[in-house]
Amino acid sequence: MAILAATGCQHKQAAAPAAGGMQGMPVQTVAVTMAQVPQSSDYVATIKSRRSATLQPQVSGRLMQIHVKSGDMVKSGALLMEIDPQFQMATVESARATERQKKALYDYNTSEIERQKKLFDAGIVSRDVYEQAEQAYGNSKADYESAVELRKTQEEQLAYYSIRAPFDGVIGDIPVHVGDFVSPNNSPPSILTTVDENKDLEAYIYIPTEREGQVRQGLSVDLTDMDGKVLEQTKIDFLSPQVDSTLQGILAKAPVHASPELLRNAQMVKARIIWSTSPMAMVPVLAVTRQGGQSFVFVARQQGGRFTARQTPITLGDTVGNQYSVPSGLAAGDKVIVTNTQYLVDGMPVMPMGA
Repeated sequence: MAILAATGCQHKQAAAPAAGGMQGMPVQTVAVTMAQVPQSSDYVATIKSRRSATLQPQVSGRLMQIHVKSGDMVKSGALLMEIDPQFQMATVESARATERQKKALYDYNTSEIERQKKLFDAGIVSRDVYEQAEQAYGNSKADYESAVELRKTQEEQLAYYSIRAPFDGVIGDIPVHVGDFVSPNNSPPSILTTVDENKDLEAYIYIPTEREGQVRQGLSVDLTDMDGKVLEQTKIDFLSPQVDSTLQGILAKAPVHASPELLRNAQMVKARIIWSTSPMAMVPVLAVTRQGGQSFVFVARQQGGRFTARQTPITLGDTVGNQYSVPSGLAAGDKVIVTNTQYLVDGMPVMPMGA
């Protein structure tokens, strides 16, 4: 009896591991689905206005007034700055005085030629005297007309001392200060400020030459901030026929219609160019593990009525929300394990919840 009891105990102890070996780790799985995933590349783009002006002085003088500050919205013709015009005003007054002097002489010779003509017609003076009067008249007329043009030129020059906005726009940086001497003859020339029309913007994107065979007009472009937030969706509408020798890139332009609060002239953003879309497997980010630079997922595969975790190498594509696109390694319907992945090893029995 004692021998039989001992034998019975041995059978129970031996059976326990066998029963435990059949038990799999409970896991949750997600069936792999296919989705249209864009194939894209990210570049840095610069937003530029189609209408932008750099204002430089056209006359020399000391900056007397600055009526705007950087970021101000201004209307066409608005007074932005004033250069001290005193010297030019003196030149204008001198030109006006010369004009008056020439006018007086011209008026005198006008009446004199009329008088000499009457005397000549009456035979009182000789032709020589009359021709001298004609010459004096012609000279005084030419001098007067020249003085008028000189006065007009100096008055027009006076307008250059008032710097005005060439069109509606936004004031850029103002590197000068009241009291600075500015001149078009400086090297480099003085820059007073810039005015940018914050509409009709374009994104300038330089695409590497190795993409020359893929880039074309009409490709979709997503403009994003540095955090990846999409600011504008647009399309390439211009490709330069030449390669930029400095950047070794092809200039592509895409129109921008976002509000000034989102995008401004000279702003740098990310540009995601979408080359094509194709169906790819999608897996949750939490399902992916990495080892030695290789990405893996565990797939619950059924064999002989049991499920085992199979470590499957995959190639990762772009992130779409909380999922990775997988160009290769998975097929639609594969059961990817998304829980307890840190405890799994290849070939380990698992029990998919609900399976």
